[in-house]
Amino acid sequence: MHFDAPSLGGALLTPLAAPVLNQGRLIASAVIGIVILVALITWLKIHPFIALLVSGLIIGIGAGYGPLATVTSFANTFGSTMASVGILVGLGAMFGKLLADSGGADRIVRTLVDHSSPRSLPWTMALVGALIGLPMFFEVGVVLLIPVILLVARRADLPLMRIAIPTLAGLSAMHGLVPPHPGPLAALANFPNGNLGLTLMLGVLVAVPTVVVAGPLFSKLAAKWVPVGVPESMDALIGSGPAGGGTGPADDQDSDAGPSFLASVVCVLLPVGLMLANAVFEIVAPDSEAWIGGLINFVGAPTVALAIGLLVGMVVLGRGGKLNWAQVNSSTAGGLPAIAGIILIVGAGGGLKGVLVDTGIGQVIADFVEGSAVPLTLLAWLVAVIVRIATGSATVSIVTTAGILAPAAEALGGTDVALLVLAIGAGSVFLSHVNDAGFWLVKEYMGVSVGDNFKTWSLMECILSVTALVFILIIGIFV
Repeated sequence: MHFDAPSLGGALLTPLAAPVLNQGRLIASAVIGIVILVALITWLKIHPFIALLVSGLIIGIGAGYGPLATVTSFANTFGSTMASVGILVGLGAMFGKLLADSGGADRIVRTLVDHSSPRSLPWTMALVGALIGLPMFFEVGVVLLIPVILLVARRADLPLMRIAIPTLAGLSAMHGLVPPHPGPLAALANFPNGNLGLTLMLGVLVAVPTVVVAGPLFSKLAAKWVPVGVPESMDALIGSGPAGGGTGPADDQDSDAGPSFLASVVCVLLPVGLMLANAVFEIVAPDSEAWIGGLINFVGAPTVALAIGLLVGMVVLGRGGKLNWAQVNSSTAGGLPAIAGIILIVGAGGGLKGVLVDTGIGQVIADFVEGSAVPLTLLAWLVAVIVRIATGSATVSIVTTAGILAPAAEALGGTDVALLVLAIGAGSVFLSHVNDAGFWLVKEYMGVSVGDNFKTWSLMECILSVTALVFILIIGIFV
């Protein structure tokens, strides 16, 4: 099962033959277009979808490709990217909203925390962040888990950073490294030889030790550098009672409300398990013609796996959360508006990639990469880091980097593409700072200064990014 965006989407417009344009003009237009992209997002605060569209048009027209040909190229790849990514992102958003509204997410958090000692709480919260981060977008996960982080820190009488950093590390690692999050999916859409199941399997393999290093282990240092407790400004959110007696949103509800812990976890892991089973089957028995092989390939296909997970969740989580069918449908529909912008950004990133390839700029980049002494995986991480620091957006970093490097990866096999995608994802979370909305979201909830946020949250993102890269490079040696 290959994640082949072009074959899934088809051409929306008549394909155009690759032009033969001046190489110097190609390079100049690419540099100018990328600089304008960064300037539009960073200085003028224009939405990344518009910025990517404008940048693509500037690159194509500036390269001498022509206005109509540039629009056609952008639209073709925008459509094929939407065909492969849009459905998956939509299904994932609907499932995440249902998990939250049914009480399933709260059940997972409360069960794990209630069965943990103060010593093991940082490790438990890392697991909580990772589990909740699988089906949910990072910002949604933060908003959902912040009250839990604050309440747990107060009840356990632990430094805030010992609880917050591991949880945020789990969320961030899932966001950047593990499909079906939009970032890794968008990167895969640019590589015809990409395999989602294999990328998922390797992503989990990289994410686990990365979360350990950037989460529980780093939190010890973070708590010493910024020894703060729960800010009083958050008392209204979690209650102002003493440690062990505080109240929060979840405490106002019957502890037995919502689906069971087992049902919630099974629903979260079901689509992941189906995709992983398909990836393993393709490795163990790639040429199998038996009916079981066809069935595994079908249910393990990303769209089908997520659809199955959503349908099962609608029944199991809806019934467990005592939601009627109208409420279940309302919940799933409510997950879509929030991700409309993300889907457009991912599609526009695909459109930009199409322009780079069709004008011939992509081949120039591919030739440069082939002649470079820097390994492609490391180069991908570096480019993603630069775009991330410049724009403050992990999604923009991923889609831009994948588009730039797509031509250089055409000859790579499934494992190499998976590691390339993970390297791009790792680079995309490097150094969250003042141009990133997530930086301010974490700062305000934690009640810390800008400097302290750099020493904790921003540094944690850097450690997570570099640690993930190290494990990616190590895996690349053996596979």
